[in-house]
Amino acid sequence: MANPTRQPGLPLDEIIEGDSLEILASFPENCVDLIFADPPYNLQLRQELYRPNMTLVDAVDDAWDKFASFRDYDEFTRAWLAACQRVLAKTGTIWVIGTYHNIFRVGAIMQELGYWMLNDVVWVKTNPMPNFRGVRFTNAHETLIWASKQKGAKYTFNHHAIKTFNNGKQMRSDWLLPICSGSERIRLNGEKAHSTQKPEALLERVIASSSRPGDIVLDPFVGSGTTAAVAKRLHRHWIGIEKEPTYVSVARERVEQVVPEMFPDTLSDPRDGARSKRGPSFKDVLAAGLVSPGQELFFRSNPALAGTVTPEGTLRVGAFEGSIHRAGSSLAGGTPCNGWEHWYFTGEDGTFHPINELRRSLQAPSS
Repeated sequence: MANPTRQPGLPLDEIIEGDSLEILASFPENCVDLIFADPPYNLQLRQELYRPNMTLVDAVDDAWDKFASFRDYDEFTRAWLAACQRVLAKTGTIWVIGTYHNIFRVGAIMQELGYWMLNDVVWVKTNPMPNFRGVRFTNAHETLIWASKQKGAKYTFNHHAIKTFNNGKQMRSDWLLPICSGSERIRLNGEKAHSTQKPEALLERVIASSSRPGDIVLDPFVGSGTTAAVAKRLHRHWIGIEKEPTYVSVARERVEQVVPEMFPDTLSDPRDGARSKRGPSFKDVLAAGLVSPGQELFFRSNPALAGTVTPEGTLRVGAFEGSIHRAGSSLAGGTPCNGWEHWYFTGEDGTFHPINELRRSLQAPSS
């Protein structure tokens, strides 16, 4: 977790007016825990759209959503994604939302920059705008990409806590939520204050699933302030960046009125914290002398299969060499394998014992 006490000068709990690239360049590296980005979609609208009753549809036709070409949009996308990657903590993750107009380009650029894809989540809109001309399917969803900073990075995922959103069951990657409307929709002089305001329920799932109270949440295109408002309510620190002065004013006023939940651990589950604590590694077991280089370990499903412990703390099985988990997976035909439970050592009594017993002996308090 990025510790705000170690980030002097970081503008916590503020809506900053200005260009994201310029502002992010002033931040230290690895300083934020979670990023939610709702960038311009580059919708490429070519004509006005009318309903059957000939009233004009209030579409997204803002200047900030218009780009001269795909190349211009890609350059813009690459620049802000790289800037976000620099400030994202090594254990942090990023969410990016988009539609078919842009999300595939965004995803490709993320992979080129070295982000590691964790999930794509489909926000299924329960009350989408119809396709009034009847020439295409009703566009009833948006896609969110969830990614870590790089391959192999550890990250926060509150698996147990977010079951709250799915009646106690494991959370799925299809989220059925209405679009922002009614009293939640912020208006100025009777008109939408922001054309793409996202529902707070969407941000609640993002923030609750991939951050903890006290973490720092960044939104480089904060718009009307939804990310900041939800982060404040859920006891996260937040930083919002926005270059449109009208949106800045709306967001600041909105966040000022937010009252944090009574308890900081709302939408938390202690089991998620326990999952994130790193126990002793197999190298620790080797260093403690509980196993020795050259020692044979035996595979649970077939004790005739053996792996040899290397001085580096890996297992060698035939021509394959890797971690206890990967070595087990190689013998299981690629099936994920918990090596602690599937590799056995021979005890003093000549019987087999899972090597997890050795790890537990390191974790046990000394008398």
